[in-house]
Amino acid sequence: MEYEAIIGMEVHVQLRTASKMFCGCAADYAAAPPNTHVCPVCLGMPGVLPVINRQAVEYALMTALALNCEIPEYAKFDRKNYPYPDLVKGYQISQYDLPFSRNGWVAIEVDGRAKRVRVRRAHLEEDTGKLTHVGDASLIDFNRSGVPLLEIVSEPDMRSGLEAWAYLTKLRTILRCLGVSTGNMEEGAMRCEVNISLRPVGSTALGTYVEVKNLNSFRAVRQAIEYEIARQSTILERGGEIEKVTMGWDEAAGRTVLQRSKEEAQDYRYFPEPDLPPVFVSREWVSELRSRLPELPDAKQERFVASFGLRAYDAALLAEDRDIAAYFEAAVEAGQAVGVDARGISNWITSELFRLLKESGTSITEIKVSPAALVGLLCLVNKGAITQATGKEVLAEMFQTGQLAEAIVAAKGLSQIADADELSSIVDRVIAANPKPVSEYRDGKDPAVRFLIGQVMRETRGKANPQVVEALLRAKIRGE
Repeated sequence: MEYEAIIGMEVHVQLRTASKMFCGCAADYAAAPPNTHVCPVCLGMPGVLPVINRQAVEYALMTALALNCEIPEYAKFDRKNYPYPDLVKGYQISQYDLPFSRNGWVAIEVDGRAKRVRVRRAHLEEDTGKLTHVGDASLIDFNRSGVPLLEIVSEPDMRSGLEAWAYLTKLRTILRCLGVSTGNMEEGAMRCEVNISLRPVGSTALGTYVEVKNLNSFRAVRQAIEYEIARQSTILERGGEIEKVTMGWDEAAGRTVLQRSKEEAQDYRYFPEPDLPPVFVSREWVSELRSRLPELPDAKQERFVASFGLRAYDAALLAEDRDIAAYFEAAVEAGQAVGVDARGISNWITSELFRLLKESGTSITEIKVSPAALVGLLCLVNKGAITQATGKEVLAEMFQTGQLAEAIVAAKGLSQIADADELSSIVDRVIAANPKPVSEYRDGKDPAVRFLIGQVMRETRGKANPQVVEALLRAKIRGE
């Protein structure tokens, strides 16, 4: 029997506030020694009272608006009770039946097909501590406890690991655009749990779902979904039943492993948080937050295509990160004054500059090549002062030193050789040293000339004008 996967996701996003959700402890704990960003409130001491972090609420509402959610006028916090070692109070302050938002959607595209993934709700809660297992013991660091978390819960609208990957990618893009979270899964700033069930193709009933935790990368999400689909399919084909359980993802083994039976909502014994007042969200507040939303990635991508004539794929790459988008637009503005077009700028950013960023692990905001300096390099390439290959070499030098292109070209003597008399002797040497491709060209195999051009470019360290070289090669081989 053929089965269809039904996939929903719960994504936990750490918000980039200065302080924790309900106390004044610094929320940036990454470089701090264990248990140093703590206080009586986030340690759950008797007699302390939580205070709501307004910035976290605003970030939650802005994210909800970006996810096309409805914002109710009234929300409240609840106690979610469960006895985990990393939950110092024995309960988590979260939201249950009256969250800050509901009924939204996220647009994704997979294999050229667009669809919407519905968002059930996006609610605020506090993070837990972090357990580190050492042999038979477990160490607890409460620095993370109380950091604001936004939990984004989707409807079960995804059907494959690829769709789940596209959904996660789009969420992270939106979060980064808003500036509310880094979305870095490897740092724990974005964590997700996947709910997967199978049903016969054509059926509308939902099967028993399995929750998969410990997914700390986009790759792990896709792999876990693919593995779990195969595992559940095998059980069903053998006439077995799927148990409603929580599984963990074992990255090293590439498989899901049983953790525990799945809790239901009643197991958490939700009740309204008695130490926090309800939150009333005025329509004026919502309007003010909506006015603060930046241009979102989908809209930016459409504008880049319409205004600059970019390919949709390139526009999506540039619009994905707000700092990269800002760099591109600054370069386009600088290019307009000197005749460097937006498509050329896009090509250099998405190829050579992206490569340098990846190799160095540097962000676009930290690089030494300003948008205007990149345009200056492109001017030299476009007017033929240097070749494309030399331009790549110069960009790498600019990236390392921060020098301008013209200074590097002058200091290293990288100007393009376009003089036919200067190139003539080099072309003669290449023809003499490569009789086979010369013979092939004379026999009508035109691609052989590309090899010879490459040999001349190597001799001149990429400085020769390719068009002049090609004309010289063809004329000399033909005896003209």
